[in-house]
Amino acid sequence: MGQEPSLPRQGTQIKVIGAGLPRTGTTSLALALAILLDGPVYDGGMQLWHGKPGDCTDLIDVLRKTPIKSSADKASILKTLNKIMEGYIATTDTPGAQFVPELLELYPDAMVICTVRDPDEWAHSIRQIVRASVTRSFLLSLILLPLPGLRHFTSYTSALRNGRWGELYIRPGEGTSGASPLAWYERQIVWLKNVVPTKQLRFYDIRDGWEPLCKALDVPVPVGVEFPKLNDAKSADEFAKRVIRRGLLAWAAILGMCALVAIYLTLLFR
Repeated sequence: MGQEPSLPRQGTQIKVIGAGLPRTGTTSLALALAILLDGPVYDGGMQLWHGKPGDCTDLIDVLRKTPIKSSADKASILKTLNKIMEGYIATTDTPGAQFVPELLELYPDAMVICTVRDPDEWAHSIRQIVRASVTRSFLLSLILLPLPGLRHFTSYTSALRNGRWGELYIRPGEGTSGASPLAWYERQIVWLKNVVPTKQLRFYDIRDGWEPLCKALDVPVPVGVEFPKLNDAKSADEFAKRVIRRGLLAWAAILGMCALVAIYLTLLFR
Protein backbone atom coordinates (compact mmCIF):
# COMPACT_ATOMS: atom_id res chain seq x y z
CA MET A 1 0.00 0.00 0.00
CA GLY A 2 1.30 3.44 0.92
CA GLN A 3 1.29 5.51 -2.25
CA GLU A 4 0.02 2.69 -4.46
CA PRO A 5 -3.22 0.68 -4.52
CA SER A 6 -3.19 -2.79 -3.00
CA LEU A 7 -3.55 -5.75 -5.30
CA PRO A 8 -6.00 -8.53 -4.36
CA ARG A 9 -4.59 -11.87 -3.28
CA GLN A 10 -6.42 -15.02 -4.27
CA GLY A 11 -8.05 -16.87 -1.39
CA THR A 12 -8.00 -13.83 0.93
CA GLN A 13 -11.24 -12.74 2.62
CA ILE A 14 -12.30 -9.67 4.57
CA LYS A 15 -11.49 -9.95 8.30
CA VAL A 16 -11.78 -6.26 9.24
CA ILE A 17 -14.27 -3.63 8.11
CA GLY A 18 -12.98 -0.11 8.67
CA ALA A 19 -16.06 1.95 9.50
CA GLY A 20 -14.45 5.32 10.18
CA LEU A 21 -15.42 8.33 8.09
CA PRO A 22 -12.87 9.99 5.78
CA ARG A 23 -10.28 12.14 7.58
CA THR A 24 -10.36 10.06 10.77
CA GLY A 25 -7.06 8.27 10.17
CA THR A 26 -8.35 5.73 7.66
CA THR A 27 -5.12 5.73 5.65
CA SER A 28 -3.06 4.99 8.76
CA LEU A 29 -5.49 2.23 9.73
CA ALA A 30 -5.22 0.68 6.27
CA LEU A 31 -1.43 0.61 6.46
CA ALA A 32 -1.50 -0.78 10.00
CA LEU A 33 -3.95 -3.53 9.05
CA ALA A 34 -1.80 -4.52 6.07
CA ILE A 35 1.08 -5.06 8.51
CA LEU A 36 -0.88 -6.83 11.25
CA LEU A 37 -2.96 -9.07 8.98
CA ASP A 38 -0.26 -9.56 6.34
CA GLY A 39 -2.61 -8.97 3.44
CA PRO A 40 -3.93 -6.40 0.96
CA VAL A 41 -6.32 -3.75 2.24
CA TYR A 42 -9.00 -2.10 0.12
CA ASP A 43 -8.60 1.55 1.10
CA GLY A 44 -11.58 3.25 -0.54
CA GLY A 45 -9.92 6.54 -1.43
CA MET A 46 -6.71 4.99 -2.76
CA GLN A 47 -8.45 2.24 -4.74
CA LEU A 48 -10.92 4.63 -6.39
CA TRP A 49 -8.19 7.05 -7.43
CA HIS A 50 -5.55 4.52 -8.45
CA GLY A 51 -7.15 1.06 -8.52
CA LYS A 52 -9.21 -0.87 -11.05
CA PRO A 53 -11.17 1.43 -13.42
CA GLY A 54 -14.24 -0.80 -13.15
CA ASP A 55 -14.59 -0.23 -9.40
CA CYS A 56 -15.84 3.32 -9.86
CA THR A 57 -18.64 2.35 -12.25
CA ASP A 58 -19.52 -0.72 -10.15
CA LEU A 59 -19.86 1.47 -7.05
CA ILE A 60 -22.00 3.99 -8.92
CA ASP A 61 -24.36 1.13 -9.74
CA VAL A 62 -24.37 0.02 -6.09
CA LEU A 63 -25.00 3.53 -4.76
CA ARG A 64 -27.83 4.17 -7.19
CA LYS A 65 -29.62 1.21 -5.64
CA THR A 66 -29.62 2.91 -2.22
CA PRO A 67 -31.72 3.36 -0.22
CA ILE A 68 -32.51 -0.29 -0.96
CA LYS A 69 -36.07 -0.70 -2.20
CA SER A 70 -36.23 -4.36 -3.28
CA SER A 71 -34.70 -7.76 -2.61
CA ALA A 72 -33.34 -7.73 -6.16
CA ASP A 73 -31.47 -4.48 -5.48
CA LYS A 74 -30.04 -5.89 -2.27
CA ALA A 75 -28.90 -9.07 -3.99
CA SER A 76 -27.21 -6.99 -6.70
CA ILE A 77 -25.46 -4.81 -4.12
CA LEU A 78 -24.15 -7.84 -2.21
CA LYS A 79 -22.91 -9.49 -5.40
CA THR A 80 -21.07 -6.36 -6.55
CA LEU A 81 -19.53 -5.62 -3.15
CA ASN A 82 -18.33 -9.21 -2.92
CA LYS A 83 -16.73 -8.90 -6.35
CA ILE A 84 -14.99 -5.64 -5.43
CA MET A 85 -13.71 -6.94 -2.07
CA GLU A 86 -12.61 -10.34 -3.33
CA GLY A 87 -8.96 -10.97 -2.48
CA TYR A 88 -8.68 -8.31 0.25
CA ILE A 89 -8.20 -8.89 3.95
CA ALA A 90 -9.71 -5.60 5.12
CA THR A 91 -11.46 -2.50 3.85
CA THR A 92 -11.24 1.10 5.09
CA ASP A 93 -12.73 4.51 4.28
CA THR A 94 -15.76 5.36 2.15
CA PRO A 95 -17.70 3.65 0.62
CA GLY A 96 -17.09 0.54 2.75
CA ALA A 97 -17.79 2.54 5.90
CA GLN A 98 -21.30 3.21 4.63
CA PHE A 99 -22.00 -0.44 3.73
CA VAL A 100 -21.18 -2.07 7.07
CA PRO A 101 -24.45 -4.11 7.32
CA GLU A 102 -24.02 -5.48 3.81
CA LEU A 103 -20.35 -6.30 4.38
CA LEU A 104 -21.21 -8.05 7.64
CA GLU A 105 -23.78 -10.11 5.74
CA LEU A 106 -21.01 -11.16 3.36
CA TYR A 107 -18.35 -11.57 6.07
CA PRO A 108 -20.25 -12.27 9.33
CA ASP A 109 -17.13 -12.92 11.42
CA ALA A 110 -15.38 -9.66 10.48
CA MET A 111 -14.37 -7.16 13.15
CA VAL A 112 -15.69 -3.61 12.62
CA ILE A 113 -13.23 -0.88 13.59
CA CYS A 114 -14.35 2.74 13.50
CA THR A 115 -11.54 5.28 13.58
CA VAL A 116 -12.37 8.39 15.61
CA ARG A 117 -10.89 11.82 16.22
CA ASP A 118 -11.95 15.08 17.86
CA PRO A 119 -15.42 15.69 16.34
CA ASP A 120 -14.97 19.47 15.99
CA GLU A 121 -11.61 19.08 14.25
CA TRP A 122 -13.12 16.49 11.93
CA ALA A 123 -16.07 18.74 11.07
CA HIS A 124 -13.70 21.60 10.22
CA SER A 125 -11.68 19.31 7.93
CA ILE A 126 -14.75 18.00 6.13
CA ARG A 127 -16.17 21.51 5.60
CA GLN A 128 -13.04 22.33 3.61
CA ILE A 129 -13.60 19.29 1.38
CA VAL A 130 -17.25 20.19 0.81
CA ARG A 131 -16.39 23.77 -0.16
CA ALA A 132 -13.65 22.63 -2.53
CA SER A 133 -15.86 19.99 -4.17
CA VAL A 134 -18.58 22.55 -4.90
CA THR A 135 -16.20 25.00 -6.60
CA ARG A 136 -14.08 22.46 -8.50
CA SER A 137 -16.59 19.80 -9.54
CA PHE A 138 -16.96 20.83 -13.20
CA LEU A 139 -13.25 21.50 -13.72
CA LEU A 140 -12.29 18.17 -12.13
CA SER A 141 -14.76 16.24 -14.30
CA LEU A 142 -13.23 17.88 -17.38
CA ILE A 143 -9.65 17.08 -16.35
CA LEU A 144 -10.50 13.43 -15.58
CA LEU A 145 -12.43 12.87 -18.81
CA PRO A 146 -9.56 11.08 -20.66
CA LEU A 147 -8.88 8.66 -17.78
CA PRO A 148 -10.65 5.27 -17.71
CA GLY A 149 -12.71 4.82 -14.57
CA LEU A 150 -11.85 8.20 -13.09
CA ARG A 151 -13.86 10.01 -15.73
CA HIS A 152 -16.83 8.74 -13.72
CA PHE A 153 -15.55 10.09 -10.37
CA THR A 154 -17.87 13.10 -10.18
CA SER A 155 -20.79 10.77 -11.02
CA TYR A 156 -19.61 8.55 -8.16
CA THR A 157 -19.60 11.42 -5.65
CA SER A 158 -23.07 12.46 -6.83
CA ALA A 159 -24.38 8.89 -6.48
CA LEU A 160 -22.83 8.66 -3.00
CA ARG A 161 -24.41 11.93 -1.88
CA ASN A 162 -27.82 11.05 -3.30
CA GLY A 163 -27.63 7.42 -2.16
CA ARG A 164 -26.20 5.83 0.97
CA TRP A 165 -24.48 8.99 2.32
CA GLY A 166 -27.74 10.93 2.16
CA GLU A 167 -29.63 7.97 3.59
CA LEU A 168 -27.37 7.78 6.66
CA TYR A 169 -26.51 11.38 7.40
CA ILE A 170 -29.26 13.63 6.02
CA ARG A 171 -32.68 13.89 7.63
CA PRO A 172 -35.95 15.03 6.01
CA GLY A 173 -36.20 18.79 5.95
CA GLU A 174 -32.43 19.38 6.17
CA GLY A 175 -32.06 20.04 2.44
CA THR A 176 -29.61 18.47 -0.01
CA SER A 177 -26.54 19.44 2.01
CA GLY A 178 -28.02 18.08 5.24
CA ALA A 179 -27.10 19.08 8.76
CA SER A 180 -23.65 20.19 9.86
CA PRO A 181 -20.74 17.76 9.38
CA LEU A 182 -20.65 17.37 13.14
CA ALA A 183 -24.08 15.72 12.91
CA TRP A 184 -22.77 13.35 10.20
CA TYR A 185 -20.00 12.25 12.55
CA GLU A 186 -22.39 11.68 15.45
CA ARG A 187 -24.89 9.82 13.26
CA GLN A 188 -22.19 7.44 12.04
CA ILE A 189 -21.38 6.46 15.63
CA VAL A 190 -25.04 5.93 16.57
CA TRP A 191 -25.72 3.96 13.37
CA LEU A 192 -22.80 1.61 13.95
CA LYS A 193 -23.93 0.89 17.49
CA ASN A 194 -27.33 -0.06 16.09
CA VAL A 195 -26.20 -2.29 13.21
CA VAL A 196 -23.05 -4.00 14.54
CA PRO A 197 -23.03 -6.60 17.35
CA THR A 198 -21.29 -5.10 20.38
CA LYS A 199 -18.66 -7.84 20.50
CA GLN A 200 -17.59 -7.05 16.92
CA LEU A 201 -17.43 -3.25 17.19
CA ARG A 202 -14.42 -1.22 18.31
CA PHE A 203 -13.82 2.53 18.27
CA TYR A 204 -10.18 3.41 17.78
CA ASP A 205 -8.06 6.58 17.77
CA ILE A 206 -4.89 6.12 15.70
CA ARG A 207 -3.02 8.35 18.14
CA ASP A 208 -3.15 5.42 20.57
CA GLY A 209 -0.84 3.40 18.31
CA TRP A 210 -0.49 -0.37 18.11
CA GLU A 211 -1.69 -1.70 21.46
CA PRO A 212 -5.48 -1.12 21.38
CA LEU A 213 -5.63 -2.14 17.72
CA CYS A 214 -3.67 -5.33 18.34
CA LYS A 215 -5.82 -6.11 21.36
CA ALA A 216 -9.00 -5.71 19.27
CA LEU A 217 -7.62 -8.07 16.62
CA ASP A 218 -6.01 -10.45 19.14
CA VAL A 219 -2.61 -10.22 17.45
CA PRO A 220 0.83 -9.41 18.94
CA VAL A 221 2.23 -5.89 18.81
CA PRO A 222 4.86 -5.71 16.04
CA VAL A 223 8.35 -5.54 17.48
CA GLY A 224 10.46 -2.66 16.21
CA VAL A 225 7.81 -1.46 13.75
CA GLU A 226 6.72 2.17 13.99
CA PHE A 227 2.99 2.77 13.74
CA PRO A 228 2.23 4.24 10.28
CA LYS A 229 0.68 7.60 11.18
CA LEU A 230 -0.14 9.40 7.93
CA ASN A 231 -1.94 12.70 7.52
CA ASP A 232 -5.18 11.81 5.70
CA ALA A 233 -5.61 15.32 4.31
CA LYS A 234 -2.02 15.49 3.05
CA SER A 235 -2.21 12.00 1.54
CA ALA A 236 -5.51 12.79 -0.18
CA ASP A 237 -4.05 16.01 -1.62
CA GLU A 238 -1.00 14.15 -2.92
CA PHE A 239 -3.17 11.46 -4.52
CA ALA A 240 -5.41 14.09 -6.11
CA LYS A 241 -2.43 16.00 -7.52
CA ARG A 242 -1.05 12.82 -9.08
CA VAL A 243 -4.37 12.02 -10.71
CA ILE A 244 -4.86 15.57 -11.97
CA ARG A 245 -1.35 15.46 -13.42
CA ARG A 246 -2.27 12.24 -15.25
CA GLY A 247 -5.40 13.89 -16.60
CA LEU A 248 -3.53 16.97 -17.81
CA LEU A 249 -0.85 14.83 -19.46
CA ALA A 250 -3.56 12.81 -21.20
CA TRP A 251 -5.17 16.03 -22.47
CA ALA A 252 -1.75 17.26 -23.65
CA ALA A 253 -1.27 14.04 -25.62
CA ILE A 254 -4.75 14.29 -27.13
CA LEU A 255 -4.36 17.94 -28.10
CA GLY A 256 -0.86 17.29 -29.42
CA MET A 257 -2.16 14.49 -31.62
CA CYS A 258 -4.98 16.72 -32.87
CA ALA A 259 -2.43 19.42 -33.71
CA LEU A 260 -0.28 16.95 -35.66
CA VAL A 261 -3.32 15.69 -37.59
CA ALA A 262 -4.32 19.27 -38.37
CA ILE A 263 -0.81 20.09 -39.63
CA TYR A 264 -0.73 16.91 -41.73
CA LEU A 265 -4.10 17.66 -43.33
CA THR A 266 -3.06 21.26 -44.02
CA LEU A 267 0.09 20.12 -45.79
CA LEU A 268 -1.79 17.38 -47.62
CA PHE A 269 -4.46 19.61 -49.10
CA ARG A 270 -2.60 22.92 -49.59
